[in-house]
Amino acid sequence: MRLTLVRRLNTLSKDLFKIHPSLAGGSSRTEAVVALESTVITHGMPYPQNLKLALSMEAIITEHGARPATIAVMDGKVSVGLNQEELSDLAKSKSCRKVSRRDLSDTLSKGLHGGTTVAATMLLAHQAGISVFATGGIGGVHRDGENSLDISADLTELGRTPVAVVCAGAKSILDIPRTLEFLETQGVCVATIGDTSDFPSFFSRKSGHHSPCHVANVQKAAELIHIQNRLNLQTGILFAVPIPQEDEIPNDQVEEWLQVALKEADSHDVRGRDITPFLLKRLTELSNGRTLTANLALLRNNAKVGAQIAVALKKLQDSEHGSCSYSFRSTHASQTAQSTRLSAVAREDEEKTGRPVVIGGTVLDIMASWNSDFQVR
Repeated sequence: MRLTLVRRLNTLSKDLFKIHPSLAGGSSRTEAVVALESTVITHGMPYPQNLKLALSMEAIITEHGARPATIAVMDGKVSVGLNQEELSDLAKSKSCRKVSRRDLSDTLSKGLHGGTTVAATMLLAHQAGISVFATGGIGGVHRDGENSLDISADLTELGRTPVAVVCAGAKSILDIPRTLEFLETQGVCVATIGDTSDFPSFFSRKSGHHSPCHVANVQKAAELIHIQNRLNLQTGILFAVPIPQEDEIPNDQVEEWLQVALKEADSHDVRGRDITPFLLKRLTELSNGRTLTANLALLRNNAKVGAQIAVALKKLQDSEHGSCSYSFRSTHASQTAQSTRLSAVAREDEEKTGRPVVIGGTVLDIMASWNSDFQVR
């Protein structure tokens, strides 16, 4: 994590990225870092709860030995790590865009503010060399998604971006079985952290479905990330952390409120990116604030778990670099140097000549033979 973070920060486009001094300086070489999204600030809950939450999540991460890096788009630049004034501006803003992968270029080109979704935060965290990201819940396949094809870009991002996402499962407004099926198709490792493999449903500790994988604690979660990184698998990992038991709301109760909110969304023709904020807002109102309280609790808990995983992962990485045999170190260093040289040459060639376009076709010859027992009738 240490070398990757520094190397990536040094290669980012300076006109597109603004890196907080605490991350760009020497301290980022020795500390674990946890990314945080910003749509929870801009679109997830009202002011001032959103600002208090953002500050408390950063404080929790710091308290548990890691460095927080809230990611957002500010004045047309990707900001990795925000100061308190920037967090306050985001929390108060009425005109921030909700920015997923597809919206990044357009938002930056127009010099706008934006809160980054899980998908966009994963992408930008990876570009900045951050491998652990804590959030509330991921998006997924919406109910009736088999007809509407309303499937969150979070799922495809998990299938192509190697970042570990720590969350309380998929939001309970979604179709959880189809979400898990989609993640399987994308090759994403989904693991519940804790005593069982029950997959949580955001406000509830159990959804009635199971994660395909299970890790007992944060140390085992870090080991899983470490192995996946060594295998160079270019997919994310989804760690599902059940909401603390004292803050849980029973599934049946959430479903009752949700059915009311879904009917209202349908009658008001609420679709696409607006559906999730609408439903969460109505759940808060219908539950007299219980879902908001639960949401705050699970977000803070995920920040703590994310920090613990990031710290454990960094210790594993430091241990590998510091205690492996000389022959392995030499081979690893040689391979790293060679890879760096090849990458530099490739970039230089690409800058000089541009990317090649291959025009042509493939000819496939097929030969068939049969044994002596074959007869034509």
